[in-house]
Amino acid sequence: MEQRTEIASMGEFGLIDHLTRNNETRQASTLLSIGDDAAVIDHFGRQTVISTDILVEGVHFDLMYTPLKHLGYKAVAVNVSDICAMMATPTHITLSIALSNRMSVEAVEEFYEGVYAACEQYNIDLIGGDTTSSQKGLFISVTAIGEIRNDQFVTRSGAKVNDLICCTGDLGAAYAGLQLLEREKRIFLENPGVQPDLQQKSHIIGKILKPEARLDVVEWLQEQQIVPTSMMDISDGLSSDILHICRASETGCIIYDEKLPIDPETKEMAQEFGLSGTSCALNGGEDYELLFTISQSDYDKIVLSEKISVIGYITAAEEGMHLLTRQGNKHKLVAQGWQAF
Repeated sequence: MEQRTEIASMGEFGLIDHLTRNNETRQASTLLSIGDDAAVIDHFGRQTVISTDILVEGVHFDLMYTPLKHLGYKAVAVNVSDICAMMATPTHITLSIALSNRMSVEAVEEFYEGVYAACEQYNIDLIGGDTTSSQKGLFISVTAIGEIRNDQFVTRSGAKVNDLICCTGDLGAAYAGLQLLEREKRIFLENPGVQPDLQQKSHIIGKILKPEARLDVVEWLQEQQIVPTSMMDISDGLSSDILHICRASETGCIIYDEKLPIDPETKEMAQEFGLSGTSCALNGGEDYELLFTISQSDYDKIVLSEKISVIGYITAAEEGMHLLTRQGNKHKLVAQGWQAF
């Protein structure tokens, strides 16, 4: 039988000491980490980029099919993704969690294993946070901090007419993976003896349970000296997020249906649910890929990367925001992605 240590037996500070006993410092900018009233970081004259996110059990994740280690990793990755979306380098995070008494110390340790794995993956330091009790469910709040050379950050509002619209990776997989997990959960609740076979769906399951922030692409763009004119990460679905860029930049856009990068596994799963791969890509969300615009003069460099697809171009605002189908039909883009309320 697995050991279960009650959190109450350690108390808040005992739990924090226990979870952070092996916390590593990787960044030269970390002057003071966990263990004092506040952390101290020195970015040596570079600008600081800060983003924060909250994940709520039952809204953003379901512990019935989300392994705690994956959840810890994802909590960090989705915040690092926001730093990447500014073309900045992530350096530090703070992590706050509210726990109910149904969680044991061992369960929280498993969650932190994922957090530390992500810190190692993205070369960042965990420098503080808070731990408290919750009446019901698990709440996770992460603040990510990054650095960038003075005034080199990229916002959503810089897209210009005739800029190319690009995205990383493939789209719609996280949504397809979520639909599959929700279906298997329903089957399991009706027939607890039935174990799902998800081996053939590792890509779409991985995209929803353990997404990766595209720091690799940010580093590649920096190496190629490509500075996007606008950028954000795809968390709410391509249609919602390109609309954010167009509205902030006061432009329109054309997205080509045939240029959308959609994995075969996503298409197959979408078909099973009576959907199209395109609708998953446009409306799904939680892909955490990067969506950005570049000047046409950078096209020759962009095509060198297999990780980036050119999916459309920016138009004048009065031309509106449209999807162009393979048949040549124009459909108005509507924000149908994730909505918090």
